Amino acid sequence: MMLREDALRAIYPRLKDQVVVTIMGAVAVELYNCGHRPNFFYLEHGMGLASSMGLGLALSLEQQVTVLDGDASLLMNLGTLSTMARYSPPNLTHIVFDNESLLSVGGFPSATTTGTDLAGVAREAGVEHVEKADTVEALEEAYAAASDRHGLSVITPRSRPSSRLLCNDIGLLETASSSPATCAA
Repeated sequence: MMLREDALRAIYPRLKDQVVVTIMGAVAVELYNCGHRPNFFYLEHGMGLASSMGLGLALSLEQQVTVLDGDASLLMNLGTLSTMARYSPPNLTHIVFDNESLLSVGGFPSATTTGTDLAGVAREAGVEHVEKADTVEALEEAYAAASDRHGLSVITPRSRPSSRLLCNDIGLLETASSSPATCAA
């Protein structure tokens, strides 16, 4: 299973010209650790809502929009796949990193550990372009195709998080909370 931070590093160059929305916690921190860019929006403390935010942005902008999501987060808002398929914005790519866990809220197993297939759910919801990507190379290829295609895409890479990650809050003004986060190595 690929390391998620390796996957993010691999697609990072393509993200520079896109609006990027990440879900809370580990995915956001790992992307931030690759290097913050002003077109990145870290949706901290809004589990389940990155897909909805990305859909709204894609419907209102011509620019390519990429959502970096997690399996547990998508499961909290599964209806968004039907809504995305209904409106099918041609400029939206939704990447759902599946680590079979609610990592950012304690590491509890998600429903994908017992067989829920998010790529299958997306396909059955009516998303035309759905890819599973279980290696960094497969993700790079699927993401390049999605970025170049005129059509809604969902990519579901199986991944594991960085073992170094112990802090979930990013100290940016747009995500700042009343108490600053401290990260332990």
